[in-house]
Amino acid sequence: MYRGTYTLIGQEMSMFTRKLEAQLRYQQIPYQWEIKSQEKTESINSRVGTNFIPVLKTPDGWMINDTISIGPFLHDRFNGCPVIPDSSSQRGACFILEDFFNHWYPRHALHSRWCYPENVIVTGRRFGTNILLSKHIDVELTDDEEARVEGFGEVMLNTFGAAACEVQGAGPDKTVAIQADFARLLELLVAHFKDNDFLLGERACLADFALVGPFAAHFLLDPEPKTWLGEHLQLFENYVARVWGGARSDTRWLDNDQLPEGLFPLFDYIINNYHAFAGASIAAAGQGEKFFELDLGDGPFVARSMKRLEKARLHVQDELLRADCSSTILADSGIMSFYLADSTINK
Repeated sequence: MYRGTYTLIGQEMSMFTRKLEAQLRYQQIPYQWEIKSQEKTESINSRVGTNFIPVLKTPDGWMINDTISIGPFLHDRFNGCPVIPDSSSQRGACFILEDFFNHWYPRHALHSRWCYPENVIVTGRRFGTNILLSKHIDVELTDDEEARVEGFGEVMLNTFGAAACEVQGAGPDKTVAIQADFARLLELLVAHFKDNDFLLGERACLADFALVGPFAAHFLLDPEPKTWLGEHLQLFENYVARVWGGARSDTRWLDNDQLPEGLFPLFDYIINNYHAFAGASIAAAGQGEKFFELDLGDGPFVARSMKRLEKARLHVQDELLRADCSSTILADSGIMSFYLADSTINK
């Protein structure tokens, strides 16, 4: 392993960029930011071979994309500060929860960002600061710079935001449903974090970084979803701060491969919501259908089918089989059934 400073390439309003930043901070890996601005986009894309963010540039010259791959890579490189448990149930839960937060919270994040006009204005200024000015969002802007970023939220809404919400079945007409679901999931997380510092107890894992991502980039940052947190705002600010502050050497996951009790109601939620959503999406994609309709209890919605959800499912399947979770408390919860089912997509 080459020693040196890693480079985090991305944008501050991106939940996956913030997810990677959370891991770099928690493992106390030396890193620097490279904001992917408009003027740098072409050169970065040509170097990396993709337009997706984040990208991690290593001291040995590698350019790595996709946080699902980067997470275990950094875990292995910096194994003095592990972020993936060794024991079966805990390791399996780590990857299941990472998958859940990666692919379920984008519905709430996109809706809360782009379906509220006042939020679009604030968000647009911040996007403009990163993209147009190549500056961090907390810097003070000159009058000329303020003029450059003015109205950029509408540009982002029209070129990306509105369409992204529709892909997730989370457009402006779904406000009541999205907010109701956000509140239900929030209460489960609140109940868990009242007794635990992190998802698996007193030590963070990959799934915690996947949860910090949408909170750091959306729910604690954007004015609209921040109001949705209500009296629980401080609890989640404290949670993100614990991850941001880095790992403590005296912390560990629970003994005897146990899982915190607060995870089991969350598993039930995942089965009834994310797994139902992902299963319908994967099935539609397998049949060559671009869209599917689903009702999770708050009324029907239409979303675009996503083949990548099957790739993510198979990734978790591989990890569950590698961890040998078949005779564990995790298996008894029913949370593994979705991942261990046969593929429904033609490869």
